[in-house]
Amino acid sequence: MSDLTGCGLLSDPLRTKGTAFTESERAEHGLRGLLPYAVTSLDEQVRRCWGQIDRQSDDLQRYVYLRSLQDRNETLFYAVLAHDVARALPLVYTPTVAEGCRHFSELWQRPRGLYLSWPHRDQLVEMLRNRPRKEIDVIVVTDGQRILGIGDQGVGGMGIPVGKLSLYTSIGGIDPARTLPILLDVGTDNADLLDDPFYLGWRHHRISDDDYFAFVDAFVEAVQAELPEVLLQWEDFATPHAAPILERYRDRLLTFNDDIQGTAAVALGALHGASKIAGTPLKEQQVVMVGAGSAGIGVMDMVRQEMVDEGLSDAQARARCWILDVHGLLTTDRDDLAEDQRAFARDPADVESWGVQGNPQLADVVEHVRAGVLLGLSTAKGAFTEEIVRTMASKVERPIIFPLSNPTANAEARPADVDAWTEGKALVATGSPFPPLHRDGVDIPVAQCNNVYVFPAVGLAVTAARANRVTNAMMRAAARALGDASPALADAKAPLLPAWADVRDTADDIALAVARQAVTDGVAPDASDDELRTAIRGTRWTPDY
Repeated sequence: MSDLTGCGLLSDPLRTKGTAFTESERAEHGLRGLLPYAVTSLDEQVRRCWGQIDRQSDDLQRYVYLRSLQDRNETLFYAVLAHDVARALPLVYTPTVAEGCRHFSELWQRPRGLYLSWPHRDQLVEMLRNRPRKEIDVIVVTDGQRILGIGDQGVGGMGIPVGKLSLYTSIGGIDPARTLPILLDVGTDNADLLDDPFYLGWRHHRISDDDYFAFVDAFVEAVQAELPEVLLQWEDFATPHAAPILERYRDRLLTFNDDIQGTAAVALGALHGASKIAGTPLKEQQVVMVGAGSAGIGVMDMVRQEMVDEGLSDAQARARCWILDVHGLLTTDRDDLAEDQRAFARDPADVESWGVQGNPQLADVVEHVRAGVLLGLSTAKGAFTEEIVRTMASKVERPIIFPLSNPTANAEARPADVDAWTEGKALVATGSPFPPLHRDGVDIPVAQCNNVYVFPAVGLAVTAARANRVTNAMMRAAARALGDASPALADAKAPLLPAWADVRDTADDIALAVARQAVTDGVAPDASDDELRTAIRGTRWTPDY
């Protein structure tokens, strides 16, 4: 079991069994007298933990309890999650993790992962060598600047990598001992945090872009020197940084950005299923995106790539993509667009006949375009108004409407409203959890386009297949596999995405598709499907003593 004994063994979260240590183990490892007499099973421990979860006063306290449990006993923590995935996921990740990040400094209990701060920029390799465990398969890193829909949380952003990695393990089966959350502490522009006496980060405004990109580059070099085969996932970076970082490093190491590529893959997966149900292939849809940040552009770029795979030219695919930001439609005569936004900007001549003064807004686009798909990644609550939704539904038989912004309070529309405004015709998926729709006396679950459907499977795939890169085709393969798993394909009253209880099995199927594509793309050693399935099963860690 371990060379640890006594209190050292009980305090090791990866090796302890708590009250599940048998009598013989207690004798062998110097544990007699350190535990109550009764020996309990893992199942009994799980039931006890859920009882304690139920007794907490609110979801934030449940989050705190579960994080404390993870620090005490990782096996038990993951067994608790596996016992009731549907209840556990919103507690350890969205939406509750947003509050955990917001209150990070005041809730601090125990360190987890690495905090790489700008003042210590000359010691990055040393700090990486101080990691708790040497062998690492997956790193999730953030700089805390764009946390979900709540903005700059500085050092509090560490809650995101910790939460993401718990899902890599609980869904993707990555050994928790081989994961590493990292926070790049380059300051914060959140005035409340700078004035907070309990704030635990570097109390300074964010550094300049020149210093920032140099720091990120030094971090990547340190990772390559220390962990050259690790999967490095970028998480919750602000739009001006997210895409440039991904483009700079995607061909240099095994890496991807979950906000750009993971969000896109999940949305595309749900679109695959919805398009089949609507009876209109994706390449024939006009797709409108509200939100031109890194996530919105990432989704549209993957939609464009998929349309090309379905037979359109690049120009034909772009002609079916409409993106709006806070100022309205992206058009080539605007001088405030980033390079990735400009790639989707429309020629003003395309909309000249509309007779709109100024930038066309969402209502104008829906009025003049036969849009079959409306996506939201804007964090603009209520952006999908009744008038807009009804106008869209008057033009297509089965409108596909995905208000994807997180957290729940920032969603562009409530699914129940969309369902009512379209008389039940809309195919709906959201970014945050919502109550089921109630139609004809039946409760219909609302599909949640949570990245958890994709990124744990990608981690499992690249680890099992020994891939050295994450390609765009691998992410689209994940999306197709997810779309093929849509329960709504077999039952019109089922959601567009699999139930949380099935997400681990779905992850295995997606991992196989991703691993197969990695082999096809030449970024993983040759292997048959049977060999890949065996490798995936062999990679999976399960929470058991």
